[in-house]
Amino acid sequence: MNRAAIYHRPESEYAYLYTKNEMRVRLRTAKDDIQSITIVSGDPYDWHDGVWEKSADTIMTKALTTDTHQYWESSLTATHDRLNYGFVITDQQGHQIFYGDQGFENVYSPNQKNAGLMGANNYFKMPFFQEIDRFKAPNWVKKTIWYQIFPERFANGETNNDNINTLPWQSSDHPAADSFYGGDLRGIINHLDHLINLGITGLYLTPIFKAPSNHKYDTQDYFEIDPHFGTKSDFKELVNKAHTAGIRIMLDAVFNHIGDQSKQWQDVLQKGRQSKYANWFHIHDFPARYTPTDNFEYTANATYDTFAFTPHMPKLNTANPEVQDYLLSIATYWIKEFDIDAWRLDVANEVDHHFWKRFHTETTTLKPEFYILGEIWTSAQSWLQGDEFSGVMNYAFTGSIIDYFAKRTISPSEMINNLNTQLMLNRDQTNQVMFNLLDSHDAPRILSVAHENKDIVKQMYTFMFLQQGTPNIYYGSEYSMLGQQDPDNRKPMTWDLATQDTQMYHFLKQLIKLRHNYQPVLSEGSLSWKIKDDQHIVSFARKLGEVSLIAVFNNDEKDYPITNTDIQNVILQQNFAHNIIKPSGLIVYVVNK
Repeated sequence: MNRAAIYHRPESEYAYLYTKNEMRVRLRTAKDDIQSITIVSGDPYDWHDGVWEKSADTIMTKALTTDTHQYWESSLTATHDRLNYGFVITDQQGHQIFYGDQGFENVYSPNQKNAGLMGANNYFKMPFFQEIDRFKAPNWVKKTIWYQIFPERFANGETNNDNINTLPWQSSDHPAADSFYGGDLRGIINHLDHLINLGITGLYLTPIFKAPSNHKYDTQDYFEIDPHFGTKSDFKELVNKAHTAGIRIMLDAVFNHIGDQSKQWQDVLQKGRQSKYANWFHIHDFPARYTPTDNFEYTANATYDTFAFTPHMPKLNTANPEVQDYLLSIATYWIKEFDIDAWRLDVANEVDHHFWKRFHTETTTLKPEFYILGEIWTSAQSWLQGDEFSGVMNYAFTGSIIDYFAKRTISPSEMINNLNTQLMLNRDQTNQVMFNLLDSHDAPRILSVAHENKDIVKQMYTFMFLQQGTPNIYYGSEYSMLGQQDPDNRKPMTWDLATQDTQMYHFLKQLIKLRHNYQPVLSEGSLSWKIKDDQHIVSFARKLGEVSLIAVFNNDEKDYPITNTDIQNVILQQNFAHNIIKPSGLIVYVVNK
């Protein structure tokens, strides 16, 4: 038995309340090392004649595996909402040990006092099922299909508010970093029917606040809509019409830094150390300054902290209570006045945890089902404990999907290892609301990544839509838009019927319908994998109750025959016929048992 591989941590993603009355438990062991595990549990105060009495034995089930570890899972309940629990672990040779809060100890025969378990304090504990501490993910998010819009490039609905340098709307253009095309809120309102018909239920807008750039991440005034996008009246109309259509609204804000055109930074430049905003920033030497370089966007010689090396984005001092109060007034204003449903938070991992805890309290007090999404590109456990973010943009998860299907730099088993590792970092309710995406305004368009192979793109979208998490489509991907890294991935939306890929549109519409129809099993169902590395075949099943969804993907250059006689109720397929999956093909079907 490899004891070094055995791991559990109480009150974490290894032991947490899933619902008010259900506690979910995980244990990690070495792969292929353990035969069975039983959880021994009971009330910590259940003593008889000086001996603590266990009340239940629960057999754990094998869950996900990685290349090195096996994870085991189970759920527990408690009559009085408190538990002692420990693990009796049996290896492949039949040897047993007990694993608890004080480590490992022998398992004695049942007729010995205390049954060989060295007393109540040697158990892990859930001291009390504290409902107030339970991670409460907004229930609506796991049912949501998101559509991300970069407002300046979606549709120009009102030419009177165009920037003086606005270019003609051409989806084939390759925008420069400072290009303007006139996209605005009226354009989004005018095309809400497009989102409704597609089946979208969540709209994510990159920043709409007043700022000099086209991307608006250099915020000048968080309390004003950028005049080139429209007015607050326009935004209120958009929210109301979207809500009437069953579409939630998520706004994007950056509270890590502010634009250098903001009144706060301008005051610092004018008054220096005497400015009332001097402590709102991280200024190391006054006057605040930088030495211009050939590329104004990036310089490392500023006398103040910035986002990356961009001198026009000075970093905010979020440890300053005045800054906290200011940013929280912004966060709550757009909820109170416009009833938004979510915030997406840019560069979230560069802001202190203390502030995000206040942010969570302030926003969820106004709207308990409010969704807080952090932009973090790596594992994000520190922010996903239930008192900061609901989820993060799941680049770490979906990056593995891209590496396997589009880039073909990893094997099926390597992809599954990466995905399972990410899943086991978080509680189940967290995984259900992680923001899954294949591309965005910060990443090349997925069709370009896939070297314009639309069949591979369909594979990736299908694979992503069948996982836990809330899936997202970046504007224009439903029509097979291309684009390399920023700013090429921010082209004007293709509204010309002659340039729209209607086949891709109908495929994604069918996929969205599938997700809506089978949302419970896709959000909450178990996950099991079957892979064939040598044939580049990935298959998995999602099961909940009597319903199983099974998907098979062929990422090889040869046909793959399906011999499973249980195939019935095919609900999605491409490059599949007569029980043969063609290269870059897939089949998704339902089994009811």
